[in-house]
Amino acid sequence: MIRVVIADDQQLIRAGFRALLESEPDLEVVAEAATGAEAVEQVTRHRPDVVLMDIRMPGGDGLWATERITENPDLTDTHIVIVTTFELDEYVAQAIRAGASGFLVKDTEPTELIRAVRVAAAGDALLSPGITRRLLERLAPGLQDPHDETLLTGLTGREREVLGLVGRGLTNTEIGLRLFLSPLTAKTHVSRIMSKLQARDRVQLVIVAYEAGLVGSGS
Repeated sequence: MIRVVIADDQQLIRAGFRALLESEPDLEVVAEAATGAEAVEQVTRHRPDVVLMDIRMPGGDGLWATERITENPDLTDTHIVIVTTFELDEYVAQAIRAGASGFLVKDTEPTELIRAVRVAAAGDALLSPGITRRLLERLAPGLQDPHDETLLTGLTGREREVLGLVGRGLTNTEIGLRLFLSPLTAKTHVSRIMSKLQARDRVQLVIVAYEAGLVGSGS
């Protein structure tokens, strides 16, 4: 069972998300929150697999709450999905930088919301190649200057190749096809890279790939 916390200051949004998610046999909403402070409290108490986090909330916004959650070593298995009104909300890049696993727009199709929760719970990427490019363009001003190869210390040559492809938004299957590896072997490489870089998920690997010069915002 995938356990979810919904954080949004609009009751109708929370109710709609709850009804949608709980119509699925493998999803359970364990708590709701209307403020950033409540989100942190509920996530700390319930330790869900996924948090659907609005950005604009009173009492500590979604960005503040995301930072509090991702810096808690007891919550490393909790994945945060930012849910925003606009795809390129000015705070989305900051939230991703703070450790969020991806983002969705509020008018996304119901099936996409359900898929996103399952994908996030599995620790997989929520960013398509197109969204990855746009995200990098938004992230770029706040990132380190590209080509900081010290970020890759400890990675093998093959792992650097795999990281570059992750940075371009490729799935494990696509990476395997590109490098003539099985999807399982590609997944193993990605897992090892995440461990070596102490990354929470693939989204953080995208950022490292950019900062290390393995991929650019125009890739």
